[in-house]
Amino acid sequence: MSEPTVAEAAGSRWLRGPLQPFQHGQYRMLVGSLTASMFGEGLWLMAMVWQVIALGGKAGELSLVTTGTAVGMVVTVLLGGAIADRVPQRRILLTTELILASAAVLGAVLAMSGVIEVWHLALIALVRGIGSGFYFPAYSAMLPAIVPADNLMAANGVENMLRPVIMQAAGPAIASLMVAAHSPGLALSVGALSQVVATVFLVLMRPVALRAEREQDGQDGGQARHPVVSMLADIREGFVYMLKTPWLLATLLFASLMILVIMGPMEVLIPFAVKDGAGGGPREHAIVMAAFGISGALSSLVMASRRMPRRYLTVMNLTWGVACLPFVLIGVAGNVWVIVLAAFALGALFNAPMVIWGTLLQRRVPPALLGRVSSLDFFVSLVFMPISMALAGPVSSVLGLNATFIIAGLIPLPIAILAIVLARMPADELAHPLDQQATDDEPADETPLEDAPALPAENAR
Repeated sequence: MSEPTVAEAAGSRWLRGPLQPFQHGQYRMLVGSLTASMFGEGLWLMAMVWQVIALGGKAGELSLVTTGTAVGMVVTVLLGGAIADRVPQRRILLTTELILASAAVLGAVLAMSGVIEVWHLALIALVRGIGSGFYFPAYSAMLPAIVPADNLMAANGVENMLRPVIMQAAGPAIASLMVAAHSPGLALSVGALSQVVATVFLVLMRPVALRAEREQDGQDGGQARHPVVSMLADIREGFVYMLKTPWLLATLLFASLMILVIMGPMEVLIPFAVKDGAGGGPREHAIVMAAFGISGALSSLVMASRRMPRRYLTVMNLTWGVACLPFVLIGVAGNVWVIVLAAFALGALFNAPMVIWGTLLQRRVPPALLGRVSSLDFFVSLVFMPISMALAGPVSSVLGLNATFIIAGLIPLPIAILAIVLARMPADELAHPLDQQATDDEPADETPLEDAPALPAENAR
């Protein structure tokens, strides 16, 4: 990493806590692009819904469009991680934003011309999903190359703060005003402009080299392998590293089970808890979701101001387990404000460990594997989200709404404890402290602890 300029050194006296990464010009460009891209995504999420409705579409058509995004991400994210470890990440981000901006501009032109159809929106959603599959592994892999290790907690905290504020709150809110005042096409147009701005920020960034030299692809005798074979080998290497690293494997297994248990209740059943359990309506549901988003942003900001906890693996997994307990309160609540309070606690406790997790990956995973490991993390989340949402309705019909929320709140914590014990996380985090002053060339984990017990999934190797 290059030495800070005189201006950056002077600015560092004023930029403290979560603002520390902003003393680096490359980071300012990156976060500017990320903010504009998130804003465009937030506008799209609201405008797309009302554009489908304006075309006479119903739940089936809306599901077709939203499914396109999920499919695009699932089929490309592992490939995106492998490419992020081979190709300079700024180049990936710039190419992705150019494609997203082009698709957004095309959608805006079609909408404002009055010729847009549902299949157009579904195709644009698919392109956006494919773009996300390449964007996030590249972003995660590039961040340590432009921000010192001691600033990674702050940088990840800023990202986790921007997501609920910009993408989940500001973007949809402004889009709804534009839809009400004019049309969904206006919101799509502003979203397209935001994607163009995101692209401009990346153009203004200086080139960023890969953090680690990769071995040349070849077989015995020095013969080059076919690109497809080489890429598949890269993806396999990411899986092998995950299976051989107890803290990573245990956390991803726990996270996948947690997502399977809670995402359905969170996304599908909370509106019914508000309506049927507490007598609320759309306004009250919006307040509940705002409480979740605001608390998530605040907790991310707090984490961005702190050092990595000494017991970072234990704190992270236990906090995620405890974060699910407010679902019990939602299940038994008969008052909207109790649900609002539970959502506020849920958002704060769920988002705080996300800052630790992002920083942990960037500091302990070898640089040459970071893109692939980040894509595995993203892939796990994507795969289990739709399954959880599909199961939420039938399960609540059989067990009842209250029982479903109570189960969702109680199951994750013992799984978190089991993951901590089986992977011997307390010994691992003491052997690899991250709360001390970090250096830019600090060694990442090349191998797991030798004496760590094998987890069940490792036996398949």
